[in-house]
Amino acid sequence: MPPVICPYCTADNDKVIDSRASDAGKVVRRRRECLGCTRRFTTYERVEQTSRLVVVKRDGTRVPFSRDNIVRGIHAACGKRPIAEAVKERIADVIEEELHREFDREVESRVVGERVMARLRDTDEVAYIRFASEYLKFRSVDDIMQQLETLNTRIKDVKEQQKLF
Repeated sequence: MPPVICPYCTADNDKVIDSRASDAGKVVRRRRECLGCTRRFTTYERVEQTSRLVVVKRDGTRVPFSRDNIVRGIHAACGKRPIAEAVKERIADVIEEELHREFDREVESRVVGERVMARLRDTDEVAYIRFASEYLKFRSVDDIMQQLETLNTRIKDVKEQQKLF
C-alpha cells in the first residue's frame, strides 16, 4: 500500500490509531496520527471489486462497469431536488451490489438504466422523470405524459394498498 500523505505537513509517516468498517464492510475508516507533526486525520478506504463486470451498450460496444457513471446519472437527474447526498450514494451502492451479485461478466446497459429508474421512482418522482426522459429518449410531450400517467397509476395503487393495511 502506498504511503498516506499527511494533509497538514505532507509527511508520509503516520500510525493508525483506530480502524472500523462502515457501509456493510465496504469502507474502512482509519483514524491516523502523523509522526511528523503529531496532528490527527481520518482516511477512508473503499474495497475495490475484483470481478470485471462489463456493460454492453445499446450499440453493442462493451465498456468496463463504472459506479461513477451511475452516480453521475443520479446527480444529473436529481439536480437541485431536496435529496440527501447519502441517499444518492446509497442508490448507487445498492445497484452496484445487485449487479455484481447477479451478473458474472456482462450486463446490458438497459438493465442498469432500469434499476436506476426504479430506485429514483421510489425516491423522487421528478428525478425519476428527468432520468427517464434521457434514458428512454423521449421525443415528444406525449411520451412524457404517458410516463406521468403510468407513474400516477402506480402511486394510486400504492396508496390503495396502504389503506388495506
